[in-house]
Amino acid sequence: MQITDVRVRKVTKEGKMKAVVSITFDDEFVVHDIKVIEGEKGMFIAMPSRRSVDNEYRDIAHPINPETRERIQKLILQKYEENGAHTSAEQEQGCVD
Repeated sequence: MQITDVRVRKVTKEGKMKAVVSITFDDEFVVHDIKVIEGEKGMFIAMPSRRSVDNEYRDIAHPINPETRERIQKLILQKYEENGAHTSAEQEQGCVD
């Protein structure tokens, strides 16, 4: 399975969340709402999640093994860094891939 598209929407307000990302696999399946977060040890991704009835957050979609998570995170963070020079207008038009 190949990642065929990455769309980065940077978050403009202050805070630890820096962007929201959508990734497409094999031009056939998309996962929305992956968050880019600035943590104490650097940038990382958080998969889309939902709060359960016991007030814990559970991932809705996630990689099954650490190698796949690392591959997805590496590509997303690379795209995030590459897109640092784009303007807000370009981001709104979806021009940051």
